[in-house]
Amino acid sequence: MTIYEFTVKDVNGKEVSLEEYRGKVLLIVNTATGCGFTPQYEGLQDLYEQYHEQGLEILDFPCNQFGGQAPGTEAEIVDFCQSRYGVTFPQFAKIEVNGPNAAPLFKYLKDRQGGVLGDNIKWNFTKFLVDRDGEVIDRFAPTVTPAKLEDRVKEVL
Repeated sequence: MTIYEFTVKDVNGKEVSLEEYRGKVLLIVNTATGCGFTPQYEGLQDLYEQYHEQGLEILDFPCNQFGGQAPGTEAEIVDFCQSRYGVTFPQFAKIEVNGPNAAPLFKYLKDRQGGVLGDNIKWNFTKFLVDRDGEVIDRFAPTVTPAKLEDRVKEVL
């Protein structure tokens, strides 16, 4: 199984195959709009603007599992992110990342890069880096800012 075999829902509920991102470097992030880490949206957008033309895609998956910090509808989340942080990278439907209802994509990501907590994601803004071949090559804690990821992203690009 590869990352390209997964299908996810966009903010409008449309099925999107990750096959669309074949050959790109992906930074997949579980996010929240009401979290102490929410300002990382600005850094994610900066990375996206700087490296998108070289093949970087940032995939944003809101998650309300951690303290209810991603309230509202997908449309409200998109509006918040665009108006507050100028987000232009792809945003998807809300998901769960832990537990029995965890999205299959996130089960796969955790399986490939377990991190300190193994099968669990600790909090919002956990980031997974996927190379151009679809291999999950890194996992970064919520405290690792997008700016601190820049050198690793450049290396993978």
